[in-house]
Amino acid sequence: MANQFEFETKEVTSKEELHDRMVEACNAMEAIYKNGDYPQVFVKRSWSKHNPIITGEMAKPEAYRWYLLRELKKLGRKGAVIKVLPSRERLPLNDPELLDNTDEDDWDITQKKLFLFSPERIEISLNRLQHYTGTDPKDFQRYILFTNYDMHIEVFLDKFPDCVKPSREGVQMPAYHHKLDDNKGVSLVNIGVGPSNAKTITDHIAVLRPDAMLMVGHCGGLRNHQEIGDFVLATGFMRNDGVLDDILPLNIPITPNYLLNVYLKEVLDKYDRNHRMGTIFTTANRNWEFIKRRTVEQIHMSRSIAVDMESATVATNGYRYRIPNATLLCVSDKPLHGKPKLSDEAQEFYEDSKQLHLEVVLEALNICKENYPEGLPNASIRAMNEPLMGGPDEE
Repeated sequence: MANQFEFETKEVTSKEELHDRMVEACNAMEAIYKNGDYPQVFVKRSWSKHNPIITGEMAKPEAYRWYLLRELKKLGRKGAVIKVLPSRERLPLNDPELLDNTDEDDWDITQKKLFLFSPERIEISLNRLQHYTGTDPKDFQRYILFTNYDMHIEVFLDKFPDCVKPSREGVQMPAYHHKLDDNKGVSLVNIGVGPSNAKTITDHIAVLRPDAMLMVGHCGGLRNHQEIGDFVLATGFMRNDGVLDDILPLNIPITPNYLLNVYLKEVLDKYDRNHRMGTIFTTANRNWEFIKRRTVEQIHMSRSIAVDMESATVATNGYRYRIPNATLLCVSDKPLHGKPKLSDEAQEFYEDSKQLHLEVVLEALNICKENYPEGLPNASIRAMNEPLMGGPDEE
């Protein structure tokens, strides 16, 4: 039947045939979904002593087909038996029972999962993603950039004039997609200002399983020997934003992806741009200077070199959802050194910095794609008993 699929490695003799068979599996998932059911994937892994069978349901498989195809091919190469079949009837988005199956407090962190999210959660997130960004979720690419300035959008549009743009005016977090084959392009989202927005968008983008998320923003420099226009490459975060404190304890260390940082530094060195590596202090209080004494004490204790409002939030959700991430900021003001962000000076800084800032990140991503065309290793942010369909570093 078109809406069911079964595969065993012994059936194929070449990579091309394996690819074709996994395309059939993805087609079966999409057919099941279109027919009104959630597709379920059943995987039998003969090499696993403790968890030989893992299963998972999904929704809207077309939106992240590239990911499903990649991960199923890896499982097939290792000798897995893969089955796709209808699971249960899809719930309408207006069904009150939908939210009963989206509560992340119900996650069993000891159980191996084929998919991180329930199909109901996928349904809601992709619907909200289209609402917030004005673009179809399937247009999102593997590499996601976040900004909160229109100037980065202007540079992106100049560089990729044919990119996919929001379908309507006035969306809250407009997204732009430079599409390449196999979703290996780049998406840029203007998330606005503040950690609440950063959490909202990363909650929803996470269901697409991107290969990387990068925050491309501005910051206040906190050290004497920083100048306006210098770059800051995050090596850690002081989580003073508060929006995820009740979900992920503050004593869990959050660090950017090492390889992304290596590539970003390589490009910064290529352009001979001044930069510092260190801790970013992320706050939810845009006017933190009005409680200066208390905030500066926290800054000193954390050895932070810059302050912003989104970076730690993006990084923390990257950790929660097992997505490699990094942060590259540019110093736009020095609030502790008599150089506040004032309108005229800020506009001049933005005009001078916007082109290079985005170019550095795009060049670093090109290096990343050349070295790891099928995704960055992410074992450091996966639990030791959690494969998530194998992961890009497990061949």
